[in-house]
Amino acid sequence: FKIVIDAGHGGHDPGAVGKNVNEKDLTLKMALQFGEMIQKNYPDVEVLQTRTTDVFIPLFRRIQFANEENADLFISIHCNFINNSKTRGTETFVMGLHRADENLDVAKRENASILLEANYESNYDGFDPNSAEGHIMMSMLQNNYLDKSIEFAADIEAQFSTFHMSKSRGVKQAGFAVLRRASMPAVLVEAGFLSNGIEE
Repeated sequence: FKIVIDAGHGGHDPGAVGKNVNEKDLTLKMALQFGEMIQKNYPDVEVLQTRTTDVFIPLFRRIQFANEENADLFISIHCNFINNSKTRGTETFVMGLHRADENLDVAKRENASILLEANYESNYDGFDPNSAEGHIMMSMLQNNYLDKSIEFAADIEAQFSTFHMSKSRGVKQAGFAVLRRASMPAVLVEAGFLSNGIEE
């Protein structure tokens, strides 16, 4: 099982700026600690980080890395910010439904290149990107990724609540660029509000 952990922002992109800390620094610390916890408790799980230092990585490249590595799960870690300093809590986002069709279109376009391969029928178990059945299978796969993402996001929010780390603001859907084109369950975790002094 392979997990890609993405520390949000980095380099010349500080992310949210609190009174004492930048989002990019907190997300990197959380991502590295999270990766260490997984490797310690689940040594059979392979953990890959999109960044391990303070560097800027374009959003599209983060999910592209997970796709190239054939990751089973993608987790992007962030911190929230709002003008109301009393607002607090965690939120876990999944790809917005309006992006599901776009992902399917991208998959169709990218999968068409298998027709250029010799023996593509045997290489892909009879999958034909030009067939109606092939597109139905891809659509089901995209829906499954979204369903699994929602299920995993709910588990994350339940854990935040269980450990009383903060108030869970629930699972939400949005068109985050970093979750676009994911070929695995993918979530973006907002681990708290830097605009709230206690959570910072």
